[in-house]
Amino acid sequence: MMLMIIVLLAILGLIAGSFINALVWRLHEQSDGSEKTVDLSILKGRSVCPNCHHKLAAKDLLPVISWLLLRGKCRYCGKPISSQYPVVELITAALFVASYVWWPHDLDNSQKFLLAVWLVALVGLIALAVYDLKWKLLPNRLIYPLSVVAGLYALVSVVTADSPLKTLLEVILAVVIGGGFFYVLFQLSDGKWIGGGDVKLGWLLGLIVGTPGGSVLFIFIGALAGSLVSLPLMATKRLKRTSTVPFGPFLILGAMVAQLFGASILAWYRRTFITF
Repeated sequence: MMLMIIVLLAILGLIAGSFINALVWRLHEQSDGSEKTVDLSILKGRSVCPNCHHKLAAKDLLPVISWLLLRGKCRYCGKPISSQYPVVELITAALFVASYVWWPHDLDNSQKFLLAVWLVALVGLIALAVYDLKWKLLPNRLIYPLSVVAGLYALVSVVTADSPLKTLLEVILAVVIGGGFFYVLFQLSDGKWIGGGDVKLGWLLGLIVGTPGGSVLFIFIGALAGSLVSLPLMATKRLKRTSTVPFGPFLILGAMVAQLFGASILAWYRRTFITF
């Protein structure tokens, strides 16, 4: 049974990853402002090659498999297809499976629903990470719908908790810490240290992780991961001190770790370092 669920989630993740690739490209094309020759509707528009804009057949849309069979090139124009497409599909599939395998709670009915909401949130979070990596922007057209999903997650967490009032207070503190930290940085630097999108992202990640410790953890992991990536690039002159580094993907990574492993990490920290 567990193996069957894992296989189904992997397939669902591959499909979701394909949707993320299309969503990110279409949102950026819609915001470009120039005249378009293809239908860029998220729900109705046909998938097209980003280079020649030829409409793709069903055989061109199989996640990962089509890219491998076509050897990373468009069937119609022969131009390279970015490796982003299979990479995002595989990462999404892996995260769907990991979320099920390492879900931190027993999967009763309410937790099954929360897992499903989390998987929907994952789609939005990965889309935000990809968009930010490519164009250094966290668009409101992704942030706002994702905030609704995060709010639903928080609401169900509170309603189904053994102590709803305590859980509600924890969620409020998580949001204050998650978004408030970046809001202070934004105000102190007049937007030079961190962007407004990161502030909004901090609010919604706080809603999802749902505890003050979870918010502190995702901020810490995000900052650590950002440093581990940025410092070597600066040392090798591949990144200048004045370069803008998208911080959203690192925060999202931190939130994923905090969501799945946060309770275990914080418990280990207390046992190891808090002895009184």
